Amino acid sequence: MTVQSPSISHDDAVVRELRDDPALAAEYLRAAIADTDEPRVLLVALRQLAQAHGMPAVARRAKIERESLYRALSSKGNPRLSTLVAILRGVGLALSIEPRGIKAAPHRRVRVVRRKSRTKGATRAA
Repeated sequence: MTVQSPSISHDDAVVRELRDDPALAAEYLRAAIADTDEPRVLLVALRQLAQAHGMPAVARRAKIERESLYRALSSKGNPRLSTLVAILRGVGLALSIEPRGIKAAPHRRVRVVRRKSRTKGATRAA
């Protein structure tokens, strides 16, 4: 008689791998974003990633209500960009933008400098 090892579902296996490997999690979301034919793929991937990290913990780190997290990542969810950014922060990732079709260079820090507005009495040199 052979003893079979207990099997786990595909979803459980994905969740376990996403929890244990942040680089894999990032690549998983990149692949989901690249699937432009079906935008819901991103929500499924993000939901699996949030489940991997524990939905209550992700909600707490993202500073959103747990119910809001479940609703945003549901099959009928349509989260705002700010919610997506918060969820990514909650799982230890960040949103980034890359040129299409070009491999991204290593990230550099960019400092945004805001100019002070001129006061009413200031004159401008010509």
